[in-house]
Amino acid sequence: YFYRPTVLVDVPADARVVTEEIFGPVAPIVTFSTEEEAFELANATEYGLASYAYTQDPSRLFRLSDHLEYGLMGFNAGVISNAAAPFGGVKQSGLGREGGAEGLAEYTTVQYIGVKDPYAGR
Repeated sequence: YFYRPTVLVDVPADARVVTEEIFGPVAPIVTFSTEEEAFELANATEYGLASYAYTQDPSRLFRLSDHLEYGLMGFNAGVISNAAAPFGGVKQSGLGREGGAEGLAEYTTVQYIGVKDPYAGR
C-alpha cells in the first residue's frame, strides 16, 4: 500500500493523470508557452479542489487567482489548509466548504418566523 513519489515528464495534456484528481505522490509535467495556455490547460478538467503556483511576481499571483478555477490556491506554499479558513473545491471537487465561518454556515439552517406584532392595534 505504498506508491513511491513519481515525476512523469512529457505528459500529454489530455492524459488521465492530468485530467483526473490523483490523490497520490504523482507529479505529471505538462509544458506550456504562455500564461493563457497555462490557464487553459489548468482549467481543462472537471475537477477543481486545489492549485499551486510558485512565483516571485505579485502581479502574476493575482492573474493566476483571477483565471484558475479552483477552490483552494497555494502560492509559494505546499500546505494551504488551515482550520480557520474555508476548505473545499469547485466543479466536481465538491460543493460547499468546511472550516472557517463559511464551513459553519454549511451546517446552519436559517429559519424565518413571522409573528403578528403584539402591540399593533392597541
